[in-house]
Amino acid sequence: MRIMLKSKIHRARVTQCNIDYEGSITIDRELMREADILPYEQVQVLNVNNGARFSTYAIEGGKGEICLNGAAARLVDKGDIVIILSYCHVDEAEAHDFAPRLVYVDAKNSITGVKREVETRV
Repeated sequence: MRIMLKSKIHRARVTQCNIDYEGSITIDRELMREADILPYEQVQVLNVNNGARFSTYAIEGGKGEICLNGAAARLVDKGDIVIILSYCHVDEAEAHDFAPRLVYVDAKNSITGVKREVETRV
């Protein structure tokens, strides 16, 4: 078994931080659906602005919402750009042909594109 990137929400903008909530990241439910992320699924969050990387779990939110809750709220600021990743275990035989689901968003966290592979740079 290999751990493979299952999905990515690329360069979402943090709309809110809520230190008093018990924990997690609230994500626009449409983004979660497009990225195949379920409520309470573990995700990794990468903060493009400050380099912080942390794991938490996803919960559904409203249109355009990306809110870091609880302790994770200390690792981001409203307006920061984040990349949200989820992973899965894939059998060795399937790993070489596996492709993640990649969701791209604009500055308001509206979907601008969805694809199945990362472009390679030469």
